[in-house]
Amino acid sequence: MGNRSFAFPLQGGGWMFQGAAALYLDAKGRLAVPSRHREGLSAAATGRLVLTAHPHRCLLIYPLPAWEPIRDKVLAAPSLEQQSAYLKRLLVGFAREEEMDAAGRLLIAPELRQYAGLEKEVWLVGQGNHFELWSDAGWKQQQEAIFALGDKLLPPGLETLTL
Repeated sequence: MGNRSFAFPLQGGGWMFQGAAALYLDAKGRLAVPSRHREGLSAAATGRLVLTAHPHRCLLIYPLPAWEPIRDKVLAAPSLEQQSAYLKRLLVGFAREEEMDAAGRLLIAPELRQYAGLEKEVWLVGQGNHFELWSDAGWKQQQEAIFALGDKLLPPGLETLTL
């Protein structure tokens, strides 16, 4: 499977995670974090990561310091407002703090694997300050959805983006 992922330090602190890496979960549901990301994750959070569910049926993996302000903002939303309650149940309800082991592996809890449909083949996709973890089928569906948009891919505000 292909690996095209990178992590690099940002001026003023923090790390930038980008690229996609095709990986495998072992029989115990552990993900071997690519070595090029281990230093960044260790530096950003001393290996302490938060995994949680994303509404698009993938998982989010954040260094703990990057997750905390997101969690706090979600928790500050009104509990009786239905959309806020749904979001709290999803993001905070599924959130699990995990640490990479000495071999750089990260345990993906069974309930999170089930939620995202993760089996053996997975994709770790850098998203700046965090990662998304996709099932192989889910990542392929995302790519097809992108291709289907064609020239309508750019959202409002990015119409002048030059690549």
